[in-house]
Amino acid sequence: MNAPRVLIIDDEVQIRRFLDIGLRAEGYQVMQAGTAAEGLALAQMRPPDVVILDIGLPDREGHEVLSELRQWSKAPILMLSVRQEESEKVRALDSGANDYMTKPFGIQELTARLRALLRNRASVAGEDQPRYDDGHLTIDLARREVSLDGKSISLTRKEYAVLAMLLRHIGRVVTQQQLLREIWGGTHVEDTHYLRIVIGKLRLKLNDDSAAPRWIKTESGVGYRFLDGTKESMTAEKQ
Repeated sequence: MNAPRVLIIDDEVQIRRFLDIGLRAEGYQVMQAGTAAEGLALAQMRPPDVVILDIGLPDREGHEVLSELRQWSKAPILMLSVRQEESEKVRALDSGANDYMTKPFGIQELTARLRALLRNRASVAGEDQPRYDDGHLTIDLARREVSLDGKSISLTRKEYAVLAMLLRHIGRVVTQQQLLREIWGGTHVEDTHYLRIVIGKLRLKLNDDSAAPRWIKTESGVGYRFLDGTKESMTAEKQ
């Protein structure tokens, strides 16, 4: 098994050196960047397993880098900052960061947090591939296949991503913001029209009636729910 690859984006040489020594001693592969531009380039060339991102960078705000990373990377991101205000932490977490630490910090606590982030990522990946089959609709996430009454359905990347995320939370409401942040990125959490268009196309391809849904139910003003064949979904079909 390859050692996890960590990308450090921080303009302080001392911090990068401190992290490099500590993380390599724990068996991590380490990449370093002193600017936002360098960090984003490295992340694209050699996708990291986890990112340590400083908020105060010389060329761009760390929050901007976070938003850009979240448009195409699902790697866990731990934010670093000397700023201790709760509002800074909330902003980072709402924008897609997985954790937040203030400087100064200890290497043992940081590596413990990295291990937790990597465990959570592995856990999600391992549970990420359910298969749904109710005799009409079949969704196999491991094979990335969707069929209706035995006929294969062709979905776009966004349509498949929305359907897969709803299925992974079967029976539970997934908010519009969760779907937009996960699939479109942190800069698109207000672009609900993107989501409505994709949901509409999904329903069309699944022959699913929004007024009497079999699979995708709208929770007005909140989000969407993938119905799981419970009494609630059977009642919805009769409405």
